[in-house]
Amino acid sequence: MPDFVQNIEMKTLTTMKVGGKADLVCFAKSAGDIAECVAFCKEKNLPLLVVGRGSNLLVKDGGVEGVVLVLGKDFGRIEVEGECITAQAGATLTAVALKAQENALTGFEFAAGIPGSVGGGVFMNAGAYGGELKNVLVSATILEKDGIVREYTVEELKLSYRHSVLMENGGIVLFAVFRLQKGEKEAISAAMAELAQKRREKQPLQYPSCGSFFKRPEGHFAGKLIEDAGLKGASVGGAQISTLHAGFLINTGNATAGDILTLMKQVQDKVQADFGVCLEPEVRIVGRD
Repeated sequence: MPDFVQNIEMKTLTTMKVGGKADLVCFAKSAGDIAECVAFCKEKNLPLLVVGRGSNLLVKDGGVEGVVLVLGKDFGRIEVEGECITAQAGATLTAVALKAQENALTGFEFAAGIPGSVGGGVFMNAGAYGGELKNVLVSATILEKDGIVREYTVEELKLSYRHSVLMENGGIVLFAVFRLQKGEKEAISAAMAELAQKRREKQPLQYPSCGSFFKRPEGHFAGKLIEDAGLKGASVGGAQISTLHAGFLINTGNATAGDILTLMKQVQDKVQADFGVCLEPEVRIVGRD
């Protein structure tokens, strides 16, 4: 049985750096640990929350009931065979991009600065700068809710904008296979450096955040709507709409989840009133009030 740790602050496990305590946390080192943790939760009838890098997760101040299963660096092996890369769920997308670059494989450059993990990336079909994981993913091995391990093709995962079938069926990504193409190492490095520069110029990387907080509404850009509503720089407690990019809600240092949720609601109400557009959070909001 894997080790369980009590009362870990969720702000230590998320990039937004907010959130109350988790009742129990399990740090997985193997697929066996994951399966045993899932079986334990089923036996004890405990809710289970799976976390990778916690980069797209807002945990409420009341913390998380049940068990938080962390798929992190201890479950982050990456292997290359020809033009395919196989990565465990805890590997970061940046680490996969660097491995691709090291092996002169192109197609994964877009993901180099996405702060999430492979598991979370597949779960939400992560993307940036015109690229999405669905364009390079071949398959993912999934632990289903009934304890069966099954390989899903990219078609079976039903990946769309920030969505996969795993959001409905509760499956857990164990590892994923990506197919890339042979390229020139120098050109791949240059493309990654260019995207990194764009991020530094346009995103508030020095502050804790969840990245883009809202989904892109059809026909619009969330950041522009928020800016046009006059909300750039608006704050509640320690939460602020970034003055660099209005699509980012940031933690200026002492924000609570409550601050962020209040600011989120103010943004949604103002954008709805001014433009008739409903902004949906891209971020998963979990936990007790």
